[in-house]
Amino acid sequence: VSTCSYTIKCMPMTNARQIPENINIEISPPSKYVFGKDGLNNDQIYGKNAQAHDYFIYKISGDVTVGLALYDEHENDSQSMIFRHPHGLNIPGEKIIEYYKSLNVDSIADDYLRALNIMYCFYEDFDYRPNTTDINTTAEEAFKQGYGVCQDFAHIFIALMHLSHIPARYVTGFITGEGASHAWVEVLCDGKWYGLDPTNNKPVFDEHIKIGVGRHANDCMINSG
Repeated sequence: VSTCSYTIKCMPMTNARQIPENINIEISPPSKYVFGKDGLNNDQIYGKNAQAHDYFIYKISGDVTVGLALYDEHENDSQSMIFRHPHGLNIPGEKIIEYYKSLNVDSIADDYLRALNIMYCFYEDFDYRPNTTDINTTAEEAFKQGYGVCQDFAHIFIALMHLSHIPARYVTGFITGEGASHAWVEVLCDGKWYGLDPTNNKPVFDEHIKIGVGRHANDCMINSG
């Protein structure tokens, strides 16, 4: 490659639930980079390597203190509106809408309890199967086949949250014991964003390290370039 411009979103976020420390960044071949944020307030590293090269490696290491709060952050009115409506890969189709109606959860007044109830039901009705979908699979496509990976669990769950009039957003991060990135969902209840992990059927707490948020997976790609 003669020239490469890159963006890396692999920096743990600082919020009420977690604080990163002692972050060390290694990029090879060496190149100049700067720090910045995207429109969703995700930390990013921007760089360019103008020297000819045939490999690109980055390593970001450090410590993250987690489990400091049950929620991630307070609502930001300037951003929360975009998480109130379906977008891109999480737009519900006929099957998801039909499934939501079958849950009969509209009578649960508390948004967080309703979200938990939907997650528990969805976990029982959708299977985790690796290598059965790809990065472009929509929520409706995955739901129709009845199985998928964490990205599909997150997209479908966001669609269900929107049908329940609960703002929801996609989260990319890591979870203890897994070597690959993981995806979960945050829901906005009583002015705070709470993490729910539909793939593992539980609220997010001390084993989850949050990297970034978005409307769907394409907003949260860990690297591009």
